[in-house]
Amino acid sequence: MDEAFEAHSGAAADFAASAGGAAPPFLTSLLHSVDTISRATSPGLPCAEHQNEDDKKRYRPRTFSYFRLLPFDVEDEAHRDTALRGILKNLYIAIMAEDFSPGALHWTRELQGWLNLKFEMTRALRAKLAHLYYHISLARGLDSNTADRFSRMVITLTRKRHYLKPGEDLTLDWRPLWKEMKALVLPSEVGAHQGTRRRSQKHLMKLCLHASSYFDPKERRAILDELLPYFSTSQAANAYIVVGALNVLLPTGPTPPTEPQSQPSDFVPTFFHLWSLMTRSKAFDVAFIDIFSRMARDYLSCTHVPFTEHGIFTREQSDLIFTSILRLTEIPVGQANSPYTSLDYAAGLGVFLEKDRKKYPIPYMVARWVTHSLSPLCLKQESSILSNLEGLMESIDTFFHPSNQGSWTNFLAQLTFFLTDIFVSRWNREQSGELDLPAERRINDELKRRFVLSLREVTFMGLFSKSAKVVNYYYSTLQGLAFLEPDLILPGALQRFYPSLQGLVEVHRTTSSLCGLQMIANIMSKQKGYRCHITALLALALPGIDANDLGKTQYTLNFIQSVAYSIPFVPLVREDDGIHDTSLAMNWVQAEMERMEREGQDVKINYKEELTDEDEANILRSSTAGLGEFVLALLGKVFALLENLPDSSHLRTGSPEDNVINTLPAALTPLFASLSPELFDMVLEKLAAFVSSHVVHQARDAMAWICNALCKVNPEKTLKVFIPMLIVNIRNEIDYNGAASDRSSGTEVLPRDRALVWNVSMLSMCVVHVGSEVLKYKKQLFEIAQYMQEKCRGLPTIHISNYIHHLLLNLTHTYPIDNALYEPEVIARGLDVHDWGRTTAPADLTIKWHRPSGAEIIFAVELFESQARSAAKRLEQLMSDDPPVSRKGKNKEWSDELSRSLTALRLIISGISTLFDPSRASGEAGQGAINGSGKTDTEGDTLMEEDDDPLAEVADDEELKRQIHYPAGYLLSPKDPIYDRIHGLREDIGRLLSKTHGFLNANQEDDVACFTSLYATYRTWITDVGIERSAHPLERLVRLYKADISPFKISGLRKVYPRPLLIKRADAYQLQRVKYNSAYRKKSELDKRLLLDLAESCTSSYADVRRVAQGAQDSSLKALIGGRPLVIPVIMSRLRKALDENDHDRIKGAMYTLLFTSLIKTLIRDWRFAPDLMRLYIETAGVDKASIQSLGSSALYPLLEFGKPFERMIIFDRGILAPIQPSDDCSAIIKRRHDFIQDRRTKVEEKKAVLGLELTNKAKESHWKVANRCTIFAVNLCLRFETLADPEFVSLIANGANDPHPGLRSNYLAAFSAIFTAIDLRAVYGHDYKNFLLEAENVENKFDVSVSPDDPHFTDNYLAQFEKYDGFDYFVDNDYPGWLVWGKKFTVARADPKPFLAYDEVEDAVREQIGKIITKDWFKQCFDYLKQEPRDASADRFRMQNFVLLMNVFDLMHYGKTAATFDDIVDLVKDVYSDGSDKHQHRATAEIIGALLSGSLEDPRDMRDRAWNFAAPLMLKIIADDLTPDNLQYWMTCLHVVVDAKDPRRCKELTEALASFRLDMNSNAAFKESSKVQLLEFIINDAGWHFRHEKPILEDCLLHIDHPYKTVRESIGRIIATIYRTRYHESFKDVSTLLEQNKAESSIGLRPYLPSEEFTATIKDVFSRLEKWRHERTPGQQTPSSYTSGSKTVLIWLDSMLSSQECIQLVPFFPDPFIDQLLHMMDVKEDPELMKLAYHVYRHLPNIPFRSGEDDAFIAALIRVGKTATSWHQRLRALVNMQVVYFRRLFLTLPAQRQMLFDAVGDMLADPQLEVRDCASATLAGMIRCSPAKIRNPIIYQLKYRFEAQLRANPMPARRKKVPGTDTPVDVQRQVLRRHAAVLGLGALIEAFPYATPPPQWMPEVLAHLAARAASDPGVVGKATKSILAEFKKTRQDSWGVDQKYFTTEQLEDLEGVLWKSYFA
Repeated sequence: MDEAFEAHSGAAADFAASAGGAAPPFLTSLLHSVDTISRATSPGLPCAEHQNEDDKKRYRPRTFSYFRLLPFDVEDEAHRDTALRGILKNLYIAIMAEDFSPGALHWTRELQGWLNLKFEMTRALRAKLAHLYYHISLARGLDSNTADRFSRMVITLTRKRHYLKPGEDLTLDWRPLWKEMKALVLPSEVGAHQGTRRRSQKHLMKLCLHASSYFDPKERRAILDELLPYFSTSQAANAYIVVGALNVLLPTGPTPPTEPQSQPSDFVPTFFHLWSLMTRSKAFDVAFIDIFSRMARDYLSCTHVPFTEHGIFTREQSDLIFTSILRLTEIPVGQANSPYTSLDYAAGLGVFLEKDRKKYPIPYMVARWVTHSLSPLCLKQESSILSNLEGLMESIDTFFHPSNQGSWTNFLAQLTFFLTDIFVSRWNREQSGELDLPAERRINDELKRRFVLSLREVTFMGLFSKSAKVVNYYYSTLQGLAFLEPDLILPGALQRFYPSLQGLVEVHRTTSSLCGLQMIANIMSKQKGYRCHITALLALALPGIDANDLGKTQYTLNFIQSVAYSIPFVPLVREDDGIHDTSLAMNWVQAEMERMEREGQDVKINYKEELTDEDEANILRSSTAGLGEFVLALLGKVFALLENLPDSSHLRTGSPEDNVINTLPAALTPLFASLSPELFDMVLEKLAAFVSSHVVHQARDAMAWICNALCKVNPEKTLKVFIPMLIVNIRNEIDYNGAASDRSSGTEVLPRDRALVWNVSMLSMCVVHVGSEVLKYKKQLFEIAQYMQEKCRGLPTIHISNYIHHLLLNLTHTYPIDNALYEPEVIARGLDVHDWGRTTAPADLTIKWHRPSGAEIIFAVELFESQARSAAKRLEQLMSDDPPVSRKGKNKEWSDELSRSLTALRLIISGISTLFDPSRASGEAGQGAINGSGKTDTEGDTLMEEDDDPLAEVADDEELKRQIHYPAGYLLSPKDPIYDRIHGLREDIGRLLSKTHGFLNANQEDDVACFTSLYATYRTWITDVGIERSAHPLERLVRLYKADISPFKISGLRKVYPRPLLIKRADAYQLQRVKYNSAYRKKSELDKRLLLDLAESCTSSYADVRRVAQGAQDSSLKALIGGRPLVIPVIMSRLRKALDENDHDRIKGAMYTLLFTSLIKTLIRDWRFAPDLMRLYIETAGVDKASIQSLGSSALYPLLEFGKPFERMIIFDRGILAPIQPSDDCSAIIKRRHDFIQDRRTKVEEKKAVLGLELTNKAKESHWKVANRCTIFAVNLCLRFETLADPEFVSLIANGANDPHPGLRSNYLAAFSAIFTAIDLRAVYGHDYKNFLLEAENVENKFDVSVSPDDPHFTDNYLAQFEKYDGFDYFVDNDYPGWLVWGKKFTVARADPKPFLAYDEVEDAVREQIGKIITKDWFKQCFDYLKQEPRDASADRFRMQNFVLLMNVFDLMHYGKTAATFDDIVDLVKDVYSDGSDKHQHRATAEIIGALLSGSLEDPRDMRDRAWNFAAPLMLKIIADDLTPDNLQYWMTCLHVVVDAKDPRRCKELTEALASFRLDMNSNAAFKESSKVQLLEFIINDAGWHFRHEKPILEDCLLHIDHPYKTVRESIGRIIATIYRTRYHESFKDVSTLLEQNKAESSIGLRPYLPSEEFTATIKDVFSRLEKWRHERTPGQQTPSSYTSGSKTVLIWLDSMLSSQECIQLVPFFPDPFIDQLLHMMDVKEDPELMKLAYHVYRHLPNIPFRSGEDDAFIAALIRVGKTATSWHQRLRALVNMQVVYFRRLFLTLPAQRQMLFDAVGDMLADPQLEVRDCASATLAGMIRCSPAKIRNPIIYQLKYRFEAQLRANPMPARRKKVPGTDTPVDVQRQVLRRHAAVLGLGALIEAFPYATPPPQWMPEVLAHLAARAASDPGVVGKATKSILAEFKKTRQDSWGVDQKYFTTEQLEDLEGVLWKSYFA
């Protein structure tokens, strides 16, 4: 639904006292309410008078006038504005006072509520608020939950474009948001440790996706300047980050033509260039399609950008985008692997910027791009977006077929749906003028027609898909297409649906047809001619109602419902026009069905021309003559269905039976409502007869719903029949059959009682929602209620209470009693054919409401009193000393009686709940505030009742009292005697409930049934005040409304729904107001008493009792303000006691209640209770019971934040609040509130510090389980920015890092690292928290270097620095400066860092204390634990946790603060490593060495050199001598953490040593060689393009490509690829140049990765060596040779390059030498590994994205091989790639190339080798199948002609008697071969269309030709023919009935002649 319809609670601040003064006296208010037609005099006047007012608020006036349609007067505009002012004033105060949570959050919620009530603010104010919330949500230091809520408000305010237009009304600044995001994805660009104060990525992304459309497009250039310098593929993550950020940040709207470099033609070529820099990545494809599709949408109406048949894109661009769409479908081609490689795993932090695929499906982006690029210009050109769309759909149409399912199915279904949906939306918005486009871009009829035709066939295929999820997309697509072009869609739909409904095909087609009809029924009912089919379709659908197939039944009912909402069930036959029956219509429909069958799927129907209006009206009238019969038949079917339903007591919700029972009333209500009076009487008679003469116990509820559907339509007629009849039946059952005469127990209704229950159920549903009509039967209804309560016992009493509940609802609620399909005046003038399918416009709607009258209220109160008193009396008796039933009796009779009395009370209370006043129920004297006339809180200061204790950090903003109420039609006034009577009675019941609780606890503690009923009644008593909250009426109504509108919802149209659904919408709004006022209330004394009862039972020893009590308590707390602090102490004291007594059950109950219900939020934030909770929680760790332990550990997650500091300081610009500053001076309130909050922060922090210390001390002497929890929370409580940490805590942690228990130790390690981080953080930010928030860090060792763009050698000089190992001033750790484009400056680190000494006394104290603890012994112990064997294999790796801690400790040591010295470490490391024989020694050493090397990199020279001089040689020695397969992984990680993302010169010792490594061909230590090469690969990879010592390494590797060892070869191959990959960089001097050069080059930018001369020479040289070795190798040689070894190395190198972004660097070498060489390698049978690798690389080739024109040579080479290669294997493999390259480049290949490919494959059908022929046939079929029709059709005829001629020209040679020992003559062989080729060619044509139904025109002829000409041939030809024909028959089994009609009799005979043989049957 297009409204944000959440039932949010809602507003605040109050009306001024003038809101209506005191409520009017009782009777006058009732007199008003009897007047039930909604009056149009309420303040929400129709648009006309407020036109200019409305214009200030929204661009599109509201479709639905919510206020006008309400049945009561509402507040006027001034009141709403006063309320809004109040909200904004309080919001201002709260934000200025820094009271964000709960203050600002509470007022935000109230603002949300104000908006949800459909109130409107001016656009200017809305924009200011959006701006305010945007900036506040990004305020530094704000709690992330609060920030998240604020950003949700930004989204609410900006969600709809018809409120705020980007640029005109609101412009947001992208910079603050980018600043936050940058810290997430480019941490090296922001201050140290900023990650700790970050927002969650989810919240930032959400904000970004909504805010980015409000960024100023003029800033686009600035955003490119900011982002592009970070782009680099040398570290691929940077490329993903930049493109991800562009996608979410870049505004895609038009800029003025004067803006420099801001038009699409300026920057789009560069985007294509960036795209081509990362080919083979799915993430890049998606991101760019997303950007381009948003641009297409935003530029649609921009006139100064040229718009062509490709939209704002050029043909080249559009073809490339279509090619990528084809890739994204992931449709498999031939034997190709995926077009994508695993590149996306390298996205690193870039994944944070990816959109959620569920919310932003890829097909949606594709569809948005296509649909917004379409315009009538497409019609004139041969190549256009439209022709490409048609081509795309035609080329993949086989993949839509239900039999052809796979990973693509979902994508294609979504794509067709979104294409249609967006197109329909655009068409409707253009028609209504909402989308204002230049005339030449507006969709015209011809464009619409071609669009629909392009999707028609695939939609009809998809409709019958077997997957429920997929098929739903096609139903909606069908609806959208039928809406656009009924004449193109409806004939085909009917042609398919008629046979399905007649049961001629399999079942799932029938259900699909019913669902399809449901979606198009409404459209058909409006269309001339088509609507005449509706009654016939209804009749055909009827058999679908079948108790044996409930799914089909449900769909049939849905279809009937859809029809009933669209047409009146009124026979329109007139006396005077000679049509008296259905014969005319029947004959016409019969003729139409025959016509459809005759013409088949291509049936063309145009009723507008075929039928005159008069004839059509006559047919329609005739068809309505059968409606009466239909309705009777339907009732018969429904009755039969009900009699066969299974017993409802065994049903689970959501079962098919349950669904049908729910669908029946939904379908029959509109049907009954649209019946003519005569038909209605007939139905009433049938229904009454059935009800009175049958008792179908299992269908009781369903039948009752059906009766209700009928009664609602015309209460007067129906109640007259039903009430007397049912009452008589009930009395008879009680008096004569003894029904319900004794106390039965159990849950089954006894057969004796079933008729009674049946009648009571019918009566209940006949008296609900029928309005005041029941007053006529007041006496009978009242008496039967009393009579039944007196006489009945046992289970039926529940149904009796239910009857009373329903009657009360009917009497006291406000609801519409109007179900008619048309307005009263339309019905009065009489309906005729033109009323079919007519909807009521929301503006013309009037609604007949039911408002309770005085008499109804008095009746309701009498009923309430008599029933409640009798139930209460029964309860009292049962609890007396002398109960009427023994409490000890068998069968738990006492328990049943008590439960039933409680249930009666519960139902009575909820029935009359709307008469209770929340303010009276809260124990306040009745002020009638529920109707919006409460007092104003002048100060506007939101202090809670309990808020006087500063520790009470209010848990939730919901806890604040709602200040404003709006009129919601409350009926009573506090002055009425009735008001006091009902509230008094309610309080008596409450006291009685509490008494019952006490009694049960004392006497029946184990009676679960009684407790269950009791707490259900508690819950209702507390929550159902003012609204029947326990029944969730609003949620249920909204759910039903949403389900009901789905067949009528059309994108871009506003609420064009049937009238009953509009009425439902008005009812929902009315309920929303009632719910808003009763959302929550204060507690009365009685509420408190009941809450405490519940709290007590939450810790009962009985699990079932606990469960019910906890549920009831949770619901009650949501409705009462401040209830949580009341119950928490009770439950905590229970837990304390249970722990003392070790009472496991009660411990569980208390833990569950505290930790797993809504109390946990309050507990964590309310510091009156938090410390106790923590103490108790920690204590539960010691309870020895598994279930309690698992409860404790699952509670740990929500508690992890416990004790962390709250907000200490929030930095934001106070100026953004100016727009909402109130006129009066609020500074005093702000100051008072601010002081209070400061005070609260201080006091809470004190409490935390005390608790932290307590836990620290507890951890020292406790069991490890307890100590573990103590540590986790002590860290949160003790670590603070201002004071760092208490010495006790520091000593616990520093010593604990060597605790013997491994679990504890790892916790202490993490805590120890946290202490070091805190010290560092405080020092780096100058000991001031504000600096931390502002990112003002103290950086001595970093500075910026500016770029000189005019120096042509700047980049070369920059790179030259990296060659030297000394004599430079700075290090460049980041990989991106200058890779793609130079920014203005880049950050570097000093080559000679200064020591960091900026510590103050606080930091020094902690450092000194830690230093004293860190002695040589401490290190010894620590190192011993490092080399312990880990507990499980998964922990056996280089552990970053140890590495990080050691770095910190070593840092302290370097600065001389620790007791241990560097020399101690040297000794200890030698001990740890010892002889290096054990892998655990290696792991420990690697962690220590890694920490020494990495930790000292940024220290002053002397410190660094001391560490490196010891550690680097040791590491190199180990690498040289001691590596084994066991320990290699540790050292690789160690090397990686040292060198990754660092300037290679920082680690010169390692880089230099490893780079000087040379391969030794004679070494027999393969592992040593390969491991060194692998480590070298790491160094090169991590350093990227900064590694400048590659030449000798490359020469060495290329020299030794034929290395004998496999592992070494693989490493060599990867190293060569890595070196070449990292040589590439672009280094444009600035962004402007980058944009200009790409624009100048072409519309798709520059081609990257051009191979250099050097690279070309290398490739040629390597392949010539391979060729030489190939000739040297003896054919058939089994042992490895230089050729096989060298080939494998080269293949690894090629594989690595081809699966990576720079694959197109190799394209020039594909035709020569790659193809031939790879084919040669595949021919080495003796080396399967080589064959497999070569084939793998070979299959990469066609997946590479060639630039246009670069594929010619490749295709030519494939054709050459296919036609001329001597080896048939090579010819076969050429075919494999032909089809793939053809499909991948469908939109890019030129016609000449296409023709060449088809000719080549056609020629290869005559290959001498059979396997090649078969493969050629399959390839040809595949190529035809995946060609667009305009290519496909001419080629089919050309090939058909060619092969038929070939078949004729080569007759089968006559069989001559063979003389033994002679060969078959060559020419005979050649003749058979050509004949076989012709058969395979024709077979390929048939195989290309396996699912085409009906078969294309040419196919029957080809099949018959084959059957007659070749099927009887001997040998291979005959066999091929038969298998072609048999395969055809097999795929056509389902559709053969239809298909065979397209063959002539002769053709069928020819076919049968072949296919009758049993072998092929």
